[in-house]
Amino acid sequence: MAELALDGSNPDVSLLRDINGLAKDAPHWLDRAVEFVGEYGLILLTVLLAGWCWWRIARRSAADEAPAAVAGVVWSGLAAGIALLLNVPLRAFVERPRPFVDHDGLDVLIRGKSDFSFVSDHATLTMAVAVGLFLVSRKAGLLAIGVALLEGFCRVYMGVHYPTDVVGGFALGTAVALLLAPLAMMLLTPLAAAVGRSRAGWLVRGRPSPASGDGIPYPEPSAYDKGLAA
Repeated sequence: MAELALDGSNPDVSLLRDINGLAKDAPHWLDRAVEFVGEYGLILLTVLLAGWCWWRIARRSAADEAPAAVAGVVWSGLAAGIALLLNVPLRAFVERPRPFVDHDGLDVLIRGKSDFSFVSDHATLTMAVAVGLFLVSRKAGLLAIGVALLEGFCRVYMGVHYPTDVVGGFALGTAVALLLAPLAMMLLTPLAAAVGRSRAGWLVRGRPSPASGDGIPYPEPSAYDKGLAA
């Protein structure tokens, strides 16, 4: 398929050069920091936010809400995995080269990228997790969305993606996390409730519910749809 951005007159390429141009004027230590953060650091931070959402929010929900909340956190990770799998044929179909292949003068902070550019895996993963967490906790979700936006900026700053690669990744991650959520929660919530009643119940079990009085979590599907207060 023809390349989506051909020359510097294209707004996509112009924005790429504007953002990547910041790297040329930045001190060496800052470029190295952005390289690490954009390649590994923000992915790790996203995982830590999901873990925090599970430990501090989902497990500490009321017992009748905990299974749905924990299932939502699990879904955020599964959504990211599904989105990344869908990106494999999408990249092969679009066949968009990395920006540094077709445009000279870019300050590429990380070498060895030989695969196609559209869409960004990093943007897809971080936004899928962020949207999934937002359905569980507004606070954790907004923090994760902020991380995803920063990830997208870093990928363009590093010279390895066009801005539209990042936007496409955000769209793919969001679509998977939202559109498949009802089916995923229908399957995962009973599973989480069953785990809560097992010896591994500490993974799920929330605060005792006034309705149950025994601390055993019972699924409440509407809790996920309403969103839990962070």
